[in-house]
Amino acid sequence: MLERLERAWRVLATGLSFAFFGLGGLVLRLVWFPLLSKCFWLSRQEESRLSRLTVHHTFRWFIGFMRAMGVLSFDIRGQERLNRDGLLILANHPTLIDVVFLISLLPNADCIVKGSLARNPFTRGPVRAADYICNDSGAAMLEDCRHSLLQGGNLIVFPEGTRTRPDAPALLQRGAANIAIRCQQDITPVYIRCQPQTLTKGLPWWKVPQRRAHFELRVGEDISIQPFLQAGTSEALAARQLTQFLTDYFFPGEPRHAIA
Repeated sequence: MLERLERAWRVLATGLSFAFFGLGGLVLRLVWFPLLSKCFWLSRQEESRLSRLTVHHTFRWFIGFMRAMGVLSFDIRGQERLNRDGLLILANHPTLIDVVFLISLLPNADCIVKGSLARNPFTRGPVRAADYICNDSGAAMLEDCRHSLLQGGNLIVFPEGTRTRPDAPALLQRGAANIAIRCQQDITPVYIRCQPQTLTKGLPWWKVPQRRAHFELRVGEDISIQPFLQAGTSEALAARQLTQFLTDYFFPGEPRHAIA
């Protein structure tokens, strides 16, 4: 009986958390970010950095709220490795809130987002104000990534491109490796694990697990790209080899996965 009541509470608390998330996005878009844009003493770069700091603190509050409501718990290891600027952060993507966790750890986070998020009324404000990079910008996306890293932004990329499907092999796209190779940027890997599984691809938010979900985030040592930039190796081949390395890194001991 107590277990059923506890699970019912987590369903309610999860719904309340996402309702606050959507409401907060609207408030930022309609109130806070317009106020920032009217501060004429701020340069566009300063406005963008302040907007990212706003999203960072908002997401920290959101994660803290979910923990306080008993929806989840978490443990972070190696967080000190994120206390640098200009990082290319690659992470696996098991749940809906992975990017929320990562941005909550990075005051100057940049990320590549779906173009649809720049048009969604709940997320459009933060995406545009923080100058996040849209994945539908074509050839300009690589230059946007290079510029972000040179400006000290901490760029978050999910090599899978979308959430992992628990019932299917992981499929890594070559885009993340292309960014690393063409920008000649070492990689800071973050491995995310959630047990029991929740908020996965194809699973509605209200289907909460039998017990509270626990998130583990492990920030690994930087991965040097120099071994992949051997003399005579084309950038395309280097990106393919790096993608295979990342597949084995994030999904060790599993059957070899296809690479898109």
